[in-house]
Amino acid sequence: MDYTTQIAAAKEKFGKLLEEQLKRVEEMKAQGDFVDYAALPTIKIGVCGGDGIGPAITAQAQRILEYLLADEVKSGKVEFKVIDGLTIERRVAENAAIPADVLEELKACDVILKGPTTTPRKGDPWPNVESANVAMRKALDLFANVRPVRIPEQGIDWTFYRENTEGAYAVGSKGVHVTEDLGVDFTVVTSQGCERIIRAAFEYAKANKKTRVTAVTKANIIKTTDGKFLDTFREIAKEYPDITADDWYIDIMTAKLIDEKRRRDFQVLVLPNLYGDIITDEAAEFQGGVGTAGSANIGKKYAMFEAIHGSAPRMVTEGRDKYADPCSVIRAGAMLLAHIGYTEQADKLYKALDICTITEKKYVVTGRDTGVTSAEFADYIMDTIAKCC
Repeated sequence: MDYTTQIAAAKEKFGKLLEEQLKRVEEMKAQGDFVDYAALPTIKIGVCGGDGIGPAITAQAQRILEYLLADEVKSGKVEFKVIDGLTIERRVAENAAIPADVLEELKACDVILKGPTTTPRKGDPWPNVESANVAMRKALDLFANVRPVRIPEQGIDWTFYRENTEGAYAVGSKGVHVTEDLGVDFTVVTSQGCERIIRAAFEYAKANKKTRVTAVTKANIIKTTDGKFLDTFREIAKEYPDITADDWYIDIMTAKLIDEKRRRDFQVLVLPNLYGDIITDEAAEFQGGVGTAGSANIGKKYAMFEAIHGSAPRMVTEGRDKYADPCSVIRAGAMLLAHIGYTEQADKLYKALDICTITEKKYVVTGRDTGVTSAEFADYIMDTIAKCC
């Protein structure tokens, strides 16, 4: 059978895809270096509560950050700005993932602490507005998704740097059905994309006194794209002689994370998009699931730190938003502190979270009046910092 027509159509579609990606490469080449927060006269922290329980829990994380950065706020080195308007009602009214004026306010900040936002799904009373998270990542070029997993009693202290813009997800909706029998998807990798995520992982390790960075690929099989990622990793590792650099294949890494003898050896892991998506969900299960973890999306100019659970609108309807658990967004706040260079304050907050949620557990958040409010739990954390940290 002659497939000349089908092949020609596939080639045309593939050519357009390549043009798009090469344009993106040129845009990345034009970017500057990562922002140096120490060199900024003032670090502007935007606090965007989102909707649902978001404003209630994010306000408590802001209180804790202001407590830990009181001297910096007083001296003018750090400034907090509350950004309203990222509610589902406002987004629907303007038919925008992020209202234009809200986006401009976000761009006026250096880092953002963000509460959960509602993304409509089938059956919801809202029209199909794009995810605010996805829109923010695109608008601010937040290419590094960062998730920490900490369980001190098991010796687990992992930080995953997942590439956010390339790999198997980059053009996931632009595959080609060549014929009824043949479909082809594409994995995209660029030198610039590899370099910036890998360098971000090493810089994090350096700033936070970590001694090991591990690349996770399948470069023995996926030789071109994963091979480029691994080659870039090895070259950049030479610039950090005080940090041990090693690499593992994704299949054996998923096994080693549950190996009690080996898993405590890993510290910072850097991965292409698909592998990072899968393995961070596996890792989060060790500390109670994805709802327990804070998350960061980092770019060269901007960074956004967020709770990764939903907005729980039912809790607001039932008047229970003041009882919502703030731990996820507070953990995101600890990540924010470390990212902008305040590692001592970040360590204090991480330690207090471990005491308050694992070892002591003097107060418990249940989501109802059977437990403490988010404000009372935030007070508990600050009291713990004052006494123990």
